Amino acid sequence: MALLDRCQELFKTSNLYEVLSIKKEATDAEIRRSYYKVSLKVHPDRAPEDPLATEKFQVLGKLYAVLSDKEQRAVYDEQGVVDEESDILRQDRCWEDYWRLLFPKITVQDILEFEKKYKGSDEERQDVIQLYVQHQGDVDAIMASALCSSQEDEPRLCSIIQDAMKNKEVPTFPAFTQESEKKKRARRKRADRERQEAEEMQKEMGLDDQDDSLVMMLKQRQNSREHNFNSFLSDLEAKYSKKSGKSQRGKRGKK
Repeated sequence: MALLDRCQELFKTSNLYEVLSIKKEATDAEIRRSYYKVSLKVHPDRAPEDPLATEKFQVLGKLYAVLSDKEQRAVYDEQGVVDEESDILRQDRCWEDYWRLLFPKITVQDILEFEKKYKGSDEERQDVIQLYVQHQGDVDAIMASALCSSQEDEPRLCSIIQDAMKNKEVPTFPAFTQESEKKKRARRKRADRERQEAEEMQKEMGLDDQDDSLVMMLKQRQNSREHNFNSFLSDLEAKYSKKSGKSQRGKRGKK
């Protein structure tokens, strides 16, 4: 089955950009980051409950191969077709190896260094503002998606948003300005529970090694929000990974 048809079947759209939830004008970096985030959700090792995970993962690999190749992307943008018989879409390609080549593993030290530089940076500010607009002021969603954040960071992140509203950089959303105390208490209670569960798990597993303990705490800090921790890692891996090489064009398959 052709790539665009498989996208329609598996992701309910044949638009390659819509599959990744990005705009047609997205930069190479934005495409790479979105590909990682979406593919991580259906990675066979991370989504064992999804019987279509492997097929989705393979289709996403082909999709990214098309959009990351300048000539292939230009053809798709102009004509809405994909070069189905090109080398980059060959059937015998191992898309797991391709994925790992694009996103090599990072170390705990990479995480610590990134977090140290990220917090308080202009990049963090822009990310928080973008999340505020994207989620229309829903603090639960903002906190669940913000990188390197925990409950303790909420006042600081909210301050960033308030300054942006004051400077008229963003619209005012009632979900943010009129959030109920009940919802705030529920969020604090949930964060306290997650922190306690992390501490209990660390004790149960007897993690004395500093690196292992750190990784466990980082993961548990995002407990019940694994996709957001993966999102955190995706930004890191995108920064540390190498660029892939160009591929050749082949025949065209129509949409």
